[in-house]
This record gives sequence, structure tokens and C-alpha cells, in this order.
Amino acid sequence: MYSFIKKSIKSIIPKQLFFKNEVLFRYFYGVFYIGNKHQCNICEKKLRAFVKLENEDLLCPFCGSLPRNRRLWKLVNENHALKGNLLHFSPSRNLYRELKKDNNIIYYSTDFEDEFIADYKFDITSITQGDSSFDTIICYHILEHIMDDRKAITELYRVLKPNGNIYIQTPFKEGDIYEDDSISLPKERLKHFGQDDHVRIYSRDGLINRLHKNGFQVKQKNFQLNEEDYYFGFKSPETVLIAKK
Repeated sequence: MYSFIKKSIKSIIPKQLFFKNEVLFRYFYGVFYIGNKHQCNICEKKLRAFVKLENEDLLCPFCGSLPRNRRLWKLVNENHALKGNLLHFSPSRNLYRELKKDNNIIYYSTDFEDEFIADYKFDITSITQGDSSFDTIICYHILEHIMDDRKAITELYRVLKPNGNIYIQTPFKEGDIYEDDSISLPKERLKHFGQDDHVRIYSRDGLINRLHKNGFQVKQKNFQLNEEDYYFGFKSPETVLIAKK
């Protein structure tokens, strides 16, 4: 039902108009989900249920957040990471709205492919900012799309301030990183990497090793199912890497 309504609205309302008024449009759908069993920790709405998507993700009907957005929001707030200059690659709209209005940070949202709302268009392999520019970087579900990820990691290290942190997440597999530059067609990438615009599947150890080689210290945060998952709509097991310069 949710997917049908979303497609119908998108077919009628221009993209930019929808983005500008998304919270209002979502409200008329979200009122049917008001309750006390759950709460979105981003928009703080209390819900009787999250919207269950076809891939089993749990979506907030009011702000559109997914489990990984809500977990990230919890992490950056608990770690007092929302300060100074913050660089955010391809931000989800729910987090973009919250971070854009935060007066404690100077917010640099960026999307190179014009698929997300963002104020800049940085190439992650050649970021047009000075050395040691950012206190915090959010790089969620980005590196698995980048052919030259080693160059991207080098750039991330360059623009991060000493003692700064990068919050990184990608899909992970067991064993070694799986990548093959000869696999270039979308349908082949879908078959091999799980999505038609992915160029590899990382293993946790494999990505951590690549980060270590560029000078990062890496903390691995592994989340297992607990009572918070039910209330806040988190999804476990889940892994987040925090790379420190």
C-alpha cells in the first residue's frame, strides 16, 4: 500500500515540490499510524507501528526515516558528534532536514549524482575542500558505489581534522571483499553485488584493513537485537564503523 501511494504521488507531484512539502504530505498518511507502541527518534513522533516495506525495512510514516537513519541519529547524538564542520554524503532527507537547521554545526551536504537533496556536489575521490576541514563526516552506503575506493578513503583522511571521526556503513559479507572491475553491466552488478549500482561487497575486516592502511584508527560497533529495537524501529544485527584520524 505504501509503495503504491508513493508511486501515485510521485507521478502527480513534481519532484522538487514533493521534497519541499514532504513533511506535510507525509502527515496525512502518518496520522493513521499514531499510537504509543513505538517512537521515531528523529521526528519524535509516537506510533502504533512503523510502515513495513517489501524488503522488511521499517519506515517512519512521518519523516521517512529507515532503521539505519535512526541508529545513526542515536549514535551521533550520543557521541556528541554534531559540532563544528560536518560533511554528509548523499544524505537521507529526514536527516538532511534535522542537520540543516542545527545551529551547532556548519553543515556540508553533498551528492555527486544529483539523486539526493544536497547543497554541494563533491566528488569523494577529489573533494574540493582544504586539508583537515571537517570535524565529522557521515559516509553511509557510499563506498560500495565508488570504483576507486582507495582514493576516496585517502581523500576522506585528508579532509578530516585530527581526532575527527567518520561514520561509515556499507553492506557486509563474511570472508574477503568481493570485487571485480570487469563486472560493469547493471544486471551483472545486481547479480554479483546485490544492487545494480554497487561495484563490490565489503567484508568488515576487509574495509577496516583499507581504512587502517590510510592511517585511520577504527572502532567497530556491532548491534544485536534488544528491547530498543522494537520501540525505536532499529534493525539488528547491524554494524557501523567509526574511523578516527
